[in-house]
Amino acid sequence: MGQPKRKHSKQRSRKRRGANRYALPQLAKDEDGSKFRPHRVHPATGTYRGRPVQDVEL
Repeated sequence: MGQPKRKHSKQRSRKRRGANRYALPQLAKDEDGSKFRPHRVHPATGTYRGRPVQDVEL
């Protein structure tokens, strides 16, 4: 198996690892201004795309 001819610099390694950094989830805004994750049922109101799909007990 081949061996590396030169040592990879710290900058080169960090650039490679930096491309795989965790990204925060994108949030959508509801009509009332609250934020939630898109393509999921809104946890506070139980609605999906403006329609009630889940019973929420207060």
